[in-house]
Amino acid sequence: MRRVCFLLRVRPDRLDEYRERHASVWPEMRQALQDTGWGNYSLFLAPDGLLVGYLETDDFDAARAGMEAREVNARWQAEMSEFFIALDGSRPDEAMTPLEEVFHLD
Repeated sequence: MRRVCFLLRVRPDRLDEYRERHASVWPEMRQALQDTGWGNYSLFLAPDGLLVGYLETDDFDAARAGMEAREVNARWQAEMSEFFIALDGSRPDEAMTPLEEVFHLD
């Protein structure tokens, strides 16, 4: 199982609404994530807007491709893209670049 961590940045003026949206993620979005291999998926939000994402998956490329094929993901990404800084025209899910894992304690 691969552990994946990534960073994004939420607009400071949108933090409260970002939290609200994630308090009630659409059931069909949650199901799509589960069905495409996004296990133990968590998002952590710092007061300055730094967003840290973590998930476990057998194949991150396949998990991303699976979500890319889901209509619900296209709708979710379109709604959520306005919350982020410096996406340079990418959707949030396209801007998730995994960080290098340099240590893990079992």
